[in-house]
Amino acid sequence: MLDAEGDAAADYLEELLDIADLDGDIDIFVENGRASVAVLADEADPTGLQVLVGPGGEVLDALQELTRLAAQAKTGERSRLLLDIAGFREDRRSTAAGIAADAVSRVRASGESVQLEPMPAYQRKAVHDAVAEAGLRSESDGAEPDRYVVVHPA
Repeated sequence: MLDAEGDAAADYLEELLDIADLDGDIDIFVENGRASVAVLADEADPTGLQVLVGPGGEVLDALQELTRLAAQAKTGERSRLLLDIAGFREDRRSTAAGIAADAVSRVRASGESVQLEPMPAYQRKAVHDAVAEAGLRSESDGAEPDRYVVVHPA
């Protein structure tokens, strides 16, 4: 099922790249029980895909939803596909892991909860995973687009 979802997403994205006259390689994989697709920038033009990311990842978020709809239409199943373009989300996940490590240190030093700045869902997930791995608790609070993570002592 996840393979079919990834293949459907890749087909959709290949057509999009052709229409937009953009170069990129498509990598399909399964991560944490979800189909994931990454569009990798051409080494000759590493910034060529930035138009598909947009400021703050806004275009990427929209493309992810469109790609999910295309995969759903082809497979008949609800899609939870993750899309990354030019390493944008991976870079943000790395940043989120650093934010989580800092928050864990502050919580351990003070013994008090720490509220983080609002961030998108995929970054919050990275923070929750890092906090859990460190043996502390975390929860998301607030309403989109201002949803944030609170890190609590164990």
